[in-house]
Amino acid sequence: MIEYGRALRHLWALDDNMVFLNHGAYGATPRELFRRQDHWRIRMEAQPVRFFMDDLPGLIREAAGAMADFVGATAERTVLLENTTSGINAVLRSLTFAPGDRIVTTDHVYNAVRTTLRFVAERSGATVVEAPVALPLRDGAEVTRAIAAVLDERTKLVVIDHIASPSALRFPVRDVVRLCRSRNIPVLVDGAHAPGHIDLAVDEIDADWYVGNGHKWLCAPKGLAFLTAGAQAAEIHPTTISHAYGQGLAAEFGKIGTRDPSAWLCAAAAIDFHHRLGGHALRRRNATLAATAGAALAGEMNTVLAGPAAQFGAMVSMRLPGDLPATAQNAGQIRDRLWFDHRVEALVIPLAGRLWLRLSVHAYNDAQDFTDLPAMLQATLAAAGATALREPA
Repeated sequence: MIEYGRALRHLWALDDNMVFLNHGAYGATPRELFRRQDHWRIRMEAQPVRFFMDDLPGLIREAAGAMADFVGATAERTVLLENTTSGINAVLRSLTFAPGDRIVTTDHVYNAVRTTLRFVAERSGATVVEAPVALPLRDGAEVTRAIAAVLDERTKLVVIDHIASPSALRFPVRDVVRLCRSRNIPVLVDGAHAPGHIDLAVDEIDADWYVGNGHKWLCAPKGLAFLTAGAQAAEIHPTTISHAYGQGLAAEFGKIGTRDPSAWLCAAAAIDFHHRLGGHALRRRNATLAATAGAALAGEMNTVLAGPAAQFGAMVSMRLPGDLPATAQNAGQIRDRLWFDHRVEALVIPLAGRLWLRLSVHAYNDAQDFTDLPAMLQATLAAAGATALREPA
C-alpha cells in the first residue's frame, strides 16, 4: 500500500522548507522524469539531423498515442502541444468569425483564454459573452443553465472549462456539449487541469476540440500538452505554419520548426509514474484530502467553499473572510505574505466580487500541511489590513 504525503516528498525536487499547496499552477516534475528528459535530450544531440528528420515523427506519434490512450481519446485525432494555451490559440485562430458573431464562455474563464478571445474578437468584430456563474455553486446544472441563458442564433462557439482555474470547480462539460450540439454550436473544452486530476474520457465528452496539459497533475516536464479534435470538428491548423501545411492534423502539429521535443517524449514515462502512484486511487485520495481539508478550513474560518464536494477534484477554493476589496493587488499581497511570512505557496484570486483561496493537493501533501493554515491565514489577512476576519455567523 502506498504511503502518501511526506513519505513521497523525496520523489520531487520541491523545497523541503515550504508547504506547497499550489500544484495546480505549474505542476511539479518528479526527479525521475528529469532523468528521462535528459535521456531524450542526449539522444537528440548525438545526431541532430537524423533524430529530427528520421526518428522524431514516429516518436511523436508514439507519445501522442500514449497520451490519447490515457485520456480516452482517438490517437489519430490527437496531437501534442507545448501547453493548453497553444491549443486554445490554434483553435480560435483557425476559425472564422464575423461582425455580430458571439463567442460564449463563463466568467470563470482562465485569463490567458480570456485575452485570446479578446484578441480574436477585436480583429473580427465578434463579441465575447461571459455567462455569469454565481458562487457558491449549488450544483453543476447551474453552469449549464447559465450558458443556455446566453446562447442565441449568433453564437458561433462555446468555450468551457472542464475544471475552472480560479474557482477549482468541475464543470459539467458533457451536458454543455449536449446542449450546444442540439443547437449546432461547436464547443472547445479547456481541460488544462483534467489529465491526472480526474478520471477522463475525452471522446465520450464529444466536444469539437479538447485541450489539456500534461505538466500539471500528470507531473510531466513543462512543455507537454495535447489537443484532440472531434470527428465532426472543423479543420484547424497550428499557429505556426511550416513545412507540413495541408498534410493533415498530425503532420502539421508535429512539424512547426526546430524545438526541444523532450517533454513530449516523456509522455509515456509520466503516465507510468502516475499509474505507479496509484492512478485512479491516487486521484480519489487527492480529491478526498482536498475536500476534507477544505471543509475543515472553511469551518474554522466560518466561511464557505466555492461549491459542494462533488464539484471539486484535487483542488478546492474557499472564500476569504474579511473586508478587503477583491482586487488583483490585494490578492497578490495576501499570496506574497503567505509565502514570505509563512512559507506557504497557495493561489489567491479575485472572483465574483470576493477574494478566494485555492488549495491544491497531490501525492506529496498530507493533512499536516493544513494544520496551521487557519492561524496563518488570520495573521496574513490582518497584516494585509483586513478587518472582520470571520464571516458573519
